[in-house]
Amino acid sequence: MSENTPAKFNPAVFYPSAGLIVLLLLFSIIAPDSANATFQAAQSAIIENGSWFYVIAVAVILLAVVFLGFSQYGAIKLGPDHSTPDYSMITWFSMLFSAGMGIGLMFFGVAEPVMHFMSPPVIEGNTVEAAREAMKITFFHWGLHAWAIYAIVALILAFFAYRHNLPLTLRSALYPMIGERIYGPIGHAVDVFAVIGTLFGVATSLGFGVAQVNAGFNYLFDMPIGTTPQILLVIGITALAVISVCTGLDKGIRRLSELNMALAVLLLLFVLVLGPTVFLAQAFVQNTGAYLSDIVGNTFNLFAYEKSDWIGGWTVFYWGWWLSWAPFVGLFIARVSRGRTIREFVLGVLLVPTGFTLMWMTFFGNSAIELILNQGVASLGEMVQEDVSIALFAFLENFPLSSILSFIATIMVIVFFVTSSDSGSMVVDMLCSNGRDDTYLWQKIFWASGEGVVAIALLLAGGLGALQTMAIASALPFTIVLLIATYGLIKALRIDLHKREALQNSYLTAATMGSKNWKERLHNIVDFPSKENGQRYIKKVVVPAFEEVAEEMRNNDYEVELDKSREDQILFKVSHGEEIDFVYEIRLGRHVRPAFLHPEQEADPDKMSEDKLYYRAEVHLSEGGQDYDIMGWSKEAVIGDVIDHYHKHMHFLHVLR
Repeated sequence: MSENTPAKFNPAVFYPSAGLIVLLLLFSIIAPDSANATFQAAQSAIIENGSWFYVIAVAVILLAVVFLGFSQYGAIKLGPDHSTPDYSMITWFSMLFSAGMGIGLMFFGVAEPVMHFMSPPVIEGNTVEAAREAMKITFFHWGLHAWAIYAIVALILAFFAYRHNLPLTLRSALYPMIGERIYGPIGHAVDVFAVIGTLFGVATSLGFGVAQVNAGFNYLFDMPIGTTPQILLVIGITALAVISVCTGLDKGIRRLSELNMALAVLLLLFVLVLGPTVFLAQAFVQNTGAYLSDIVGNTFNLFAYEKSDWIGGWTVFYWGWWLSWAPFVGLFIARVSRGRTIREFVLGVLLVPTGFTLMWMTFFGNSAIELILNQGVASLGEMVQEDVSIALFAFLENFPLSSILSFIATIMVIVFFVTSSDSGSMVVDMLCSNGRDDTYLWQKIFWASGEGVVAIALLLAGGLGALQTMAIASALPFTIVLLIATYGLIKALRIDLHKREALQNSYLTAATMGSKNWKERLHNIVDFPSKENGQRYIKKVVVPAFEEVAEEMRNNDYEVELDKSREDQILFKVSHGEEIDFVYEIRLGRHVRPAFLHPEQEADPDKMSEDKLYYRAEVHLSEGGQDYDIMGWSKEAVIGDVIDHYHKHMHFLHVLR
């Protein structure tokens, strides 16, 4: 492990987190009524006095995400300039969907539209108008606002972690405000807050969600409904989550997410084909139009004139719940989004999951309302109002092949819970390990098992509601920090853009300095240099150039480091103490010769023999690869390029101040 590599274990976060979790858990178990009353009082005070703040904050967050995605900042990558995405689009979307709100769709896809249809906020229920209103409200709660909250947290963390090499933990969101102090007590406290919120959020969802799994098994296999079966289900789901998290992100979570996505599409198509197909297609188009046309009014609607407490039980509750989950889901999304541009990220995180979510709510919600309103299945509405956990299975009973559909739905619920649990465990593990995910096995097992233990303890003591309320109440201080961090992100992006503009075409200036060597440069371009030629160029031209500049700067009391440990790479670094260091690196880039690349082939050097490859001496700065080649430049031209970039770096530091 190098000197700059963070440790796999951060005791300053692990031990306080574990201690506080135990204390809060004991409070909720020993005195569940007192805990519930305490947290309910806090939440009621927030709703009564601060609902306007939640509404404005979420609106600002949505506007900020849209602005970042479609502005000039959209071209900036979440990682070095030369980085590429770690995952394909399908895999990426699958993991976003599974971690973000997949389980919520299973739980509320039928229940919420039906509840709004039967008891809308200001109009009469069980009418055609109530059906329209129910879908508009559901779309609003599960649409762009929810995903924007996740997206802004993920953007902040991914930008500072992958672009500026900060830890991939929540503390990095504070970097624009407190700088290097994120590595001190303030940073530790922020990560402890994120650990507690994530663990209790996942544990309470697991505790509530096993009721739905229990209902599914009761329908399929006559499993009795009660605390004991639910505890056994928690143990089973936790065991699967432990296995998944121990196999790692690329095997466990990735494969389960892809399975979930495939099952979700299959169930969605079943409901579409077996249900009122044409009506659902029409409803989806109309619902989407109504949602978009009313989005501004709904965003700022506080029911100030109606004096209704409906908003506190629904909209503000949802905003608080999404915000309380944002550290967990945002960090997970950041972890799987390295290498994407901000524009690609925003389009992927904001639009694609939202579109799928709205389609899901239409196909399930409108089908359920159609059964109640026009087909006389009033019992469905009564069952939903009595027990939300059985809503999905009561709905599927009205379809052909209901047993098969219920079986698929039950498997999906289980797999969604496993992916939520293991992704939550991975996030908590990273928070306690300075952002690293290659942590010790015992840590992974400890946190994955801990979620199950907490869920079981709360099921037995009846403290699930208290901790859910606590998690939502804790969203208020986090929202304040998040708004400040959003401003810090935009400020940092502005600086980054200034630097990008300054670097554009800078290599052309240096290239002209080597114009006397134009024949040698042309020879290198035409003949496609081999690896040996590249290594020889670095040794005979680049190394002497770097050494001359380093010696001159050291004579002027600069701290300069040269790393010549590899034949195909050399690094020139000027340290600036607490400010951003200057890094200029030459790496031999390996590429396939155009003559050997057929249209149907991928340009993958790993699949080509050495005689079909050529090498470029490529410039890399701290921002990543700059996509130009200096092979054949004279020593003076190389020196000129280093000095030119250093001049721009000093100007960047001046702008930064």
